[in-house]
Amino acid sequence: MRYHALATDYDGTLAKDGQVEESTLDALQRLRASGRRLIMVTGRELDDLARVFSHFELFEAIVGENGAVLFLPKTREERRLAESPPQEFVDLLRKRGVGPMSVGKSIVATWRPHEVTVLKTIRELGLELQVIFNKNAVMVLPTGVNKATGLTVALREIKLSPHNVVGIGDAENDHAFLRCCACAAAVANALPTVKERADIVTARARGAGVVELIDMTLADDLEQIEPRLTRHHVLLGWTGKDQEIRIKPYDESILITGTSGGGKSTMATGLLERLAEQGYQFCIVDPEGDYTTFEKAIVLGDPQRPPNISELMKVLEHPEENVSVNMIGLALEHRVGFFASLLPHLEEMRSKTGRPHWLVLDEAHHLLPAPSGTVSTAVK
Repeated sequence: MRYHALATDYDGTLAKDGQVEESTLDALQRLRASGRRLIMVTGRELDDLARVFSHFELFEAIVGENGAVLFLPKTREERRLAESPPQEFVDLLRKRGVGPMSVGKSIVATWRPHEVTVLKTIRELGLELQVIFNKNAVMVLPTGVNKATGLTVALREIKLSPHNVVGIGDAENDHAFLRCCACAAAVANALPTVKERADIVTARARGAGVVELIDMTLADDLEQIEPRLTRHHVLLGWTGKDQEIRIKPYDESILITGTSGGGKSTMATGLLERLAEQGYQFCIVDPEGDYTTFEKAIVLGDPQRPPNISELMKVLEHPEENVSVNMIGLALEHRVGFFASLLPHLEEMRSKTGRPHWLVLDEAHHLLPAPSGTVSTAVK
């Protein structure tokens, strides 16, 4: 399974006029029953959201105030992710007649055409604040805070990678979080710019569009739109005519062969660096200790201390960490057995999280000595 979570906006996406239809709630339940998780990413303040939506328990995490607040329904923990708005800023806006206006933990929200007064006040006070639009809504937040930053914190909390998330939204403030998801969807009522940048546009609007996306996800894990998902492809190199060669980051296998000194390790290292740059998690199984100086991975194991499976799986729980399993401390006759013991743990993690995205076997002939052996069969 590639997509382990759905990240969705609320107003204009899940909800129409603030309300979520029963058919949409039913679809959310069906997605959860498949083992996938739900994350809400909204510009609303949590108290305001609670007044119109009573099903927080469906969601693993709720990102509120356009990325400034995180709420975890299971534990009821609420976490502020940004600074409070300066009181002098709020007071001056009120003095200048900006209203209606709401002030949250970090957000200050109002409506058009008050953006002119808001921007003027920010300049006069010399504040490091930004204005974000959500159709006619005007939101003020600390610079750098948006739905993408909030979603990133939420995913780190539930130990998922954005490369295993499909997102759906409708407005300007959804651009950031949709861009960081592996698949970005726009509902039929979305703004034209959101549709243009989305990987898929639903045929139906608002909640019905979310139901449509969920049905597609449950049907084939969005395999039907895979040909469109080229924006995350990883650069492998160039042809003699300077044409780029890119590979799919998912459901792809690569065999690097060649003579000794022919550049196999150089090519593999270059590919791993590009995977790391794009946030794909990998696990290198290194029988001869060739990756001990590779800076993009945590090396576990050395000549005096063999790698420990529990320890390396603990590191891999964090999507941003890569691991190089140095087997040099294991006797030659024990390396195949160690890999055979490790593989089921990696497969179990993949089934739950989709990670690690890549498994790299260096000197594969040492680890897969017999085509009919246990390890070879498992790798297939």
